[in-house]
Amino acid sequence: MNFVSIDFETANEKRHSPCAVGLVVANEHEIIDEYYSLINPLTDFRSFNTYIHGITEDDVADAPTFAELWPTLNKYLMNNLVVAHNASFDMSVIRNTLDYFKLPYPIMDYLCTVKISQQIWPEFDNHKLNTLASNHGITFEHHHALEDARVAAKVFMKAIHDKQSGSVENFLDVCNLTKGRIYERGYTPPKTKRAKRSRKIYLK
Repeated sequence: MNFVSIDFETANEKRHSPCAVGLVVANEHEIIDEYYSLINPLTDFRSFNTYIHGITEDDVADAPTFAELWPTLNKYLMNNLVVAHNASFDMSVIRNTLDYFKLPYPIMDYLCTVKISQQIWPEFDNHKLNTLASNHGITFEHHHALEDARVAAKVFMKAIHDKQSGSVENFLDVCNLTKGRIYERGYTPPKTKRAKRSRKIYLK
């Protein structure tokens, strides 16, 4: 069961300003491949964003643009299961940046490790990436795109292990979750399914 974990950092508050991307290919047992690149967002940087991830305009001056990088990213994402922590952010970066460059959307299913961890470890104080890493004994450099993608992958691997699920479908069924999906100029977010009500049988 291979999947791809992804994380973006952005230059400013606009979702079409990615300045770094990290990708991790893994299965339920191990990490198989990793990819990282800075991205020239062709826009200005906000001091707040630089404070968070440490990337400056000078750092990305010679980096590829998203449009130049997209063929490589698309090979990882197209027709694959993608996971991200707070996936609504990373998926909106993909969609908004593809819109900005007038590029076609990939077709892919995706899951959010925030929703997954809320279902599996409800006892945690919160489900931020650094909290999950701390609870699972994972050390990492927070807000580095590759490191964050790697932790999200490990969280998903731990979730599959804890639920002893042999397939994504079984895992989602056990966790009452549905996959999100991106398709040409549209998307559906992953959701938590409502628990089925048990029917009571009354005997006369």
